[in-house]
Amino acid sequence: MNNKRKIKVAVIDMNNGFPNQGMRGIQELLQTYHENKELNLTFDLFDLRKKGEIPDLSFDIFISSGGPGSPFDGEEEKWENDFFTLLDKIDNFNAENTHKKHAFLICHSFQLACRKYKLGTVTQRKSNAFGIFPISLTTDGEQEPLFMGLPNPFYSVDSRDWQVVQPIETDFEEKGAKILAIEKERPHVDLERCIMAIRFSDQIIGTQFHPEADPIGMKMYLMLEEKKTAIIKNHGEDKYLDMLNSLDDPNRITLTQSIILPNFLNQAINSLQKT
Repeated sequence: MNNKRKIKVAVIDMNNGFPNQGMRGIQELLQTYHENKELNLTFDLFDLRKKGEIPDLSFDIFISSGGPGSPFDGEEEKWENDFFTLLDKIDNFNAENTHKKHAFLICHSFQLACRKYKLGTVTQRKSNAFGIFPISLTTDGEQEPLFMGLPNPFYSVDSRDWQVVQPIETDFEEKGAKILAIEKERPHVDLERCIMAIRFSDQIIGTQFHPEADPIGMKMYLMLEEKKTAIIKNHGEDKYLDMLNSLDDPNRITLTQSIILPNFLNQAINSLQKT
């Protein structure tokens, strides 16, 4: 990669002022990537939900975080309209230019994009999903460069009260979108497996799970007394201890964190270097 060209990354904070580990994970990942690749890469933070900050198209790459609350909380609010307008601007720019803008949308941002593009039904889960779970790649997902280096299934952090279900194949075909991953198989539960990753276009991809999550952040989260109590109450002490133990497994979230977002950055930056 040519390190002379300046690469600008916009990180959109969807946490609405609530403390979280996701933004730390994204920033540390970008810093490590910058150092390892010896690139002229910079990133700026935009607090969208709390402060109404939105990046412009001077940035090359956009990463939009997860966040708390319902993906319908922003309906008719300026911040949501600004986010949807940004996605439109990226799509329009990419349609008219040979050098493309790339975007990665995580959890809350992923759900918003599914609403915007009308891909699947965004609905509340019967119960909260929180933990380190296996995620299954679809046939398209197995061919997706961003997942190269991961087994099928692979493991990642899943934390949500909402989900995207009931995809209509013709909607995906019409928009050129592809389902890349789905929820783990649960033979004992008579519920549809939700969508865990979508390629919305050649340049925009999103995941329901958290590819930025690392063992340090996850352990800090699990050690919070309120979180520990809630997990044990909802899932049992064995499940809680299994989550802690799985953080030490290098083939689980450590592997996922080291592959997906770095592969996304590789793909985006290689595309920029070709133009």
